[in-house]
Amino acid sequence: MHSSELLEALPVAVYTTDAEGRITFFNQAAADLWGHRPELGSDRWCGSWRIFTLDGQLLPHDECPMAVTLKEGHPVPGVEAIAERPDGTRVRFLPFPTPLHDSSGKLTGAINLLMDVTDRHQAELESARLAAIVTSSDDAIVTKTLEGVVTSWNEGAAGIFGYTAEEMIGQSITKVIPKHLHSEEHDILARMRRGEHIRHYETVRVAKDGREIDISVTVSPLRDSSGKIVGASKVARDITERKQADKLQRLLMDELNHRVKNTLATIQAIASQSLRRSKSPADFVSSFSGRVQSLARAHDLLTQTKLQGAEIKDLVHEQVVVGSDDSRISVSGPSLMLDAQAAVHLALVLHELATNARKYGALSNPNGRLSVKWELRTNGGRKLILDWKESGGPTVTAPKERGFGSTLIEKTLQSHGGQVSISYAADGVSSQISMPLPTSAPPNIAMHATAAKNQSGPLLLQQSEKHSSLQGKRIIVIEDEPLVAMDLESSLVAAGCEIAGSVGTIDKARALIAKTECDAALMDANLAGYPVDDLAAALTQKNIPFAFVTGYGRMALPLGFRDALVLNKPFGQEQLLAVMEVLLYRSAGVAQLRQKEH
Repeated sequence: MHSSELLEALPVAVYTTDAEGRITFFNQAAADLWGHRPELGSDRWCGSWRIFTLDGQLLPHDECPMAVTLKEGHPVPGVEAIAERPDGTRVRFLPFPTPLHDSSGKLTGAINLLMDVTDRHQAELESARLAAIVTSSDDAIVTKTLEGVVTSWNEGAAGIFGYTAEEMIGQSITKVIPKHLHSEEHDILARMRRGEHIRHYETVRVAKDGREIDISVTVSPLRDSSGKIVGASKVARDITERKQADKLQRLLMDELNHRVKNTLATIQAIASQSLRRSKSPADFVSSFSGRVQSLARAHDLLTQTKLQGAEIKDLVHEQVVVGSDDSRISVSGPSLMLDAQAAVHLALVLHELATNARKYGALSNPNGRLSVKWELRTNGGRKLILDWKESGGPTVTAPKERGFGSTLIEKTLQSHGGQVSISYAADGVSSQISMPLPTSAPPNIAMHATAAKNQSGPLLLQQSEKHSSLQGKRIIVIEDEPLVAMDLESSLVAAGCEIAGSVGTIDKARALIAKTECDAALMDANLAGYPVDDLAAALTQKNIPFAFVTGYGRMALPLGFRDALVLNKPFGQEQLLAVMEVLLYRSAGVAQLRQKEH
């Protein structure tokens, strides 16, 4: 075969020149690379329409690698450049010009081989881009063999799991997988061998410091150039914060549900107790509306702090001064933030005192005066001391009958382990309120219950047509909402029960259970935010049947007591009595249980 025919058959671009650089031959592959056919014997050095250096500078033809080779008489290989075709398209190429000599060594021309490296360059760019993405990604990007041995480990993986690439490459991926999930990894590798993709499944991994990390994982098979599966690529994203946010959202919803139900139960108790003590419908409307408005004003203050608490100065202003600049009222005391429950309860106490002062006491005439002072005492624990002093009003005497307001004040303070002393002097009423305050924030009851799922709904009682007798049954009430506790007590007494004790704190409840003989107990699922696990255990040890009274629902009950009887807030008289019958006559089957439909 003639040499020109051989060159023409080559799949790569080849052309020749004479000693002056005039093109004497080019094959079809060269014409395709250039995008046109140069004129033989006329066009010199290169058939490219235009040539550019890699940095974009126009390269004159007489300075191209072929021209330099002819001038200097030696090969100039590997000088990569860019050729522009007449249609404007560009191709990246690598020339290999070589001078040709006759038998005497005289330069007769040159031959040049042009390699189109456009695809290789694009692949290199793509590889560099991918490498940059992998290096800079906050996600863990890992490759491994089909046996689970790590072959690459990026900075994202080091940041999430705590192991460096040197610590992980060559090691089994099970190093970061909990032992109880090793079978999961075996299943993934089996699926990779079958060529499957696994997208966005959530699982748990273990960091170097022992922390368990929630992650979302995507796994894809890795193939070699022949298409054979040789390993797997994993992209793992740390979703711990998202999981915590989801958990927090569930907790907030539980807390909101509890607060709403507790508020409804409180309003229901206000209505019930106000109606029992009212002398007329008009008196009921007035007292009920005032107490509900007091509750609303307290909640307005709480919403300003996202339910974290309320400043006592604001409580006194809203409940006593009631928004007006009343010169008859003097207020003094240090800044003090009360937790949400204490704030609501103190608001109701202040409302009762202020209502009585405006209707019958010092604020019922223009000459009366009211002084409200408070202080925080820290000897032996934190304690709020509030002094209420009326003067200059009409002559007052101690009431002959105990009113609802006095009972509410006393029960409310008792629910916090506090007390009140009231004296009726001729010139006005004086009261001193003592209320213990927590030294630290209580644990969240919803957080205490996160390990449990809502496996079954609260139990709903089918009311029997005729209630069994509760006459003489001794019941203890453990409830930190004083109005709810009062409503429970009055309803139970009306049904013939005897209240063997009523408390609203953990310590007092523990003491009450220990010393009191009773037939049954009603207990809130948490007291001031504290779980009641040990109280439930103490009742069980004494074989005292009990039911939880709660606004949280079953998932907030102590572990081990999720199947206990539940009286949901708010509740009615019939529901309360049905619960008591189940507690007291369970073996007789007086009331049946069924699952509540949601």
